[in-house]
Amino acid sequence: MTRVPPDSSADPAWRSPDDPRLAGLHGLRHWLLDDGSLTRRLVDSGGAFRVQRLSQRWATPRASERRVLANGLRQRALVREVALRLDGEAVVFARSVFPYASLCGSLAHLRKLQGSSLGAILFSAPDMRRSPFQVALLAGDSRYLPPALRQDRPAWARRSVFRLHGQRLLVSEVFLAPFRPWAPGPGLERGWRRRVSAAILPATQ
Repeated sequence: MTRVPPDSSADPAWRSPDDPRLAGLHGLRHWLLDDGSLTRRLVDSGGAFRVQRLSQRWATPRASERRVLANGLRQRALVREVALRLDGEAVVFARSVFPYASLCGSLAHLRKLQGSSLGAILFSAPDMRRSPFQVALLAGDSRYLPPALRQDRPAWARRSVFRLHGQRLLVSEVFLAPFRPWAPGPGLERGWRRRVSAAILPATQ
């Protein structure tokens, strides 16, 4: 059993997957710590995949987000929150934090993602690098989740920093109750942007 209680705060207690308090993580590692594309995993599941943008705004990142991004105390960032849906059902909540500096130059187009998949862009970039994951166990009514996505049972979450064209951005993902893990197997290769983009339906606001 996982010893750490679910965290209900708006800024979860993110931990290394090797933290001894996360003793129940062993059977989840093959999907929770999979460093391939989650978008592709969902597309390959066979359901109708859609990215629903919930919000996108300039805001001051949360304290732990500023620390992991080495972002200044008063520096604002573009915060994007989406629901990843299969057959109309929200299976993952994702929160992305883009420091202002990361949205200049070659990454300026990320300001206008709308309902597009961020994963499709990140995993198509040859120079993309991803940091090791941090994980958290959230209470179903955690204030980290939008009210419409809160649920009765706890939810596992993970986050990592992506480095792209010399810039850093943070992506966090919460696996909601309808999410169904895939079976253990080989990792995913990159270079599939065209396939994923074709599977994305228009987002609803």
